Amino acid sequence: MFVAYRFHSFTQMQSYNDFFILHFANAVATFSILDFYRRKGSAITMVEKAKRYAIDCHEMTLHRYDGKPYATHLQMVFDTAGKFIYLVPEQHRENVLAACWVHDVIEDCRQTYNDVKKATNTEIAELAYALTNEKGKTRSERANDKYYEGIRQMPFAAFIKVCDRIANYEYSKRQGSKMADVYEKEMDSFIAKLYDVRYEELFKYLIDVGKI
Repeated sequence: MFVAYRFHSFTQMQSYNDFFILHFANAVATFSILDFYRRKGSAITMVEKAKRYAIDCHEMTLHRYDGKPYATHLQMVFDTAGKFIYLVPEQHRENVLAACWVHDVIEDCRQTYNDVKKATNTEIAELAYALTNEKGKTRSERANDKYYEGIRQMPFAAFIKVCDRIANYEYSKRQGSKMADVYEKEMDSFIAKLYDVRYEELFKYLIDVGKI
């Protein structure tokens, strides 16, 4: 249905036209981005695809990180991984960085292995699955021996897990959170369960966080 609108001046009409054109352009752009994201074989990088998928998953479940959008934590994990990505073989770097974004979606967002695989690829889904806590009533039950064994068995999962711990530890130290004490008490055990000489520099950085 067409609705007539009476403009009181040319300036008002021009402003309305500008408003309409701007919002029409935004609508087209939004549609194009969504279409681009969904298209198979799109030129969008896997890291960006994983980032958008992860942020959407955490937002849809209202999942927060210390009251902030969960992307706050994911960005910290990604940034930490970026500092040490040279420790990962070049052909696996994109998937490892992408997995930093989705590493909690199965555990926290009611996503499945197949959901992650469909949104990304098999290696990233395997990493997300390996990094998903077991069921348990306590912290130690959720991160039990089976959990750490699964991380050790999946290539590069330990790298992401240590980046995750660094991100959490650094944030807790900055905020004066009691979790910093938890991470400090778990340090020796955590390193013993995941130590890999290939990530020596990463573990050293983790230990240094405790000295800040």
